[in-house]
Amino acid sequence: MRVMSSSFGTLFRISTFGESHGPGLGVVVDGCPSRLEISLEGIQRALDRRRPGQSRLVTQRKEEDRVEILSGVLDGKSLGTPIALLIRSQDARNKDYEDIARAYRPSHADYTYEAKYGIRAVAGGGRASARETVGRVAAGAIAEQLLATRGISIVAWVDEVAGIGATVDPATLTRDQVDINDIRCPHAEVGKEMIERVEQARKAGDSVGGVIRAIARGVPAGWGEPVFDKLEADLGKAMLSIPAVKGVENGSGFAGTLMTGSQHNDAFYKRDDGQIGTRTNHSGGIQGGISNGEPITLRIAFKPTATIMSAQETVDRDGNATTLSGRGRHDPCVLPRAVPIVEAMIALVLADHCLRQAAR
Repeated sequence: MRVMSSSFGTLFRISTFGESHGPGLGVVVDGCPSRLEISLEGIQRALDRRRPGQSRLVTQRKEEDRVEILSGVLDGKSLGTPIALLIRSQDARNKDYEDIARAYRPSHADYTYEAKYGIRAVAGGGRASARETVGRVAAGAIAEQLLATRGISIVAWVDEVAGIGATVDPATLTRDQVDINDIRCPHAEVGKEMIERVEQARKAGDSVGGVIRAIARGVPAGWGEPVFDKLEADLGKAMLSIPAVKGVENGSGFAGTLMTGSQHNDAFYKRDDGQIGTRTNHSGGIQGGISNGEPITLRIAFKPTATIMSAQETVDRDGNATTLSGRGRHDPCVLPRAVPIVEAMIALVLADHCLRQAAR
């Protein structure tokens, strides 16, 4: 029996469906509490930030990504039953992928999907395409609407591209500030350098990677399910499920290995509002796998886009050497469109743990 895991979450649970160049993609959200105000405009706003064709820095595939709610919502409120969301495709071009039917693209999932399932959707990589994330972003927008009722906000931004790093104070950062430029870096001058670097890669038929940072503010102490469903463990799984992600850090991450315990430890104190807080946040808002009430911070590493326009060595299904050059429309850097995907996956994890804690 061959199965594909396309579901995520425990109580707030999603299941995505659809292939990159199929007639449409979507998601079913199960476990959303009843009587939650569902903003269709809010869902569409999230999808607009993820959609292709929004600037010269990303794929020029023309998709409006208009969302349709098929079930689970009545008069703008959730019914407590499964919410089905559909996004129809308009600009699929299967002919762009005729060459890869005979050979495997380097660093893509062509070979591994065929090795696992004995068959693969050639056009656009099927479910391995980043287009699959359209359903996650739609579901994440609903999760964010749930979290907003608890005073929780999430902001992600592009912090580094090809070694060009930004200096950003996340304490009061907003999405409007993130969206000031096409690269989604709130540090305007550094953002210009990043854009120039992506443009260089695009013109050379190449690609670049980088780092997205994210912060979740307002998460109360007590969320997380040790020992195997620690909050950072579920966040790590969520981030690593995003196409092109190769690494995740919570709090100090790898930089914490260069510190001593006395430097790294977050001292507790009583805040003016009477709540317990920490004077530093090297723990990234999570201790022992449980949120401690401080902002949750993540850094997520994205590899360069696997599809490049230059010829690359590879093999066909029979192992014969050949070459492939990228065709179609692809992102020279995935990071600008990955920002809302990161936000959505964080929201899905936090919404799930919100319900799990309430169930206690």
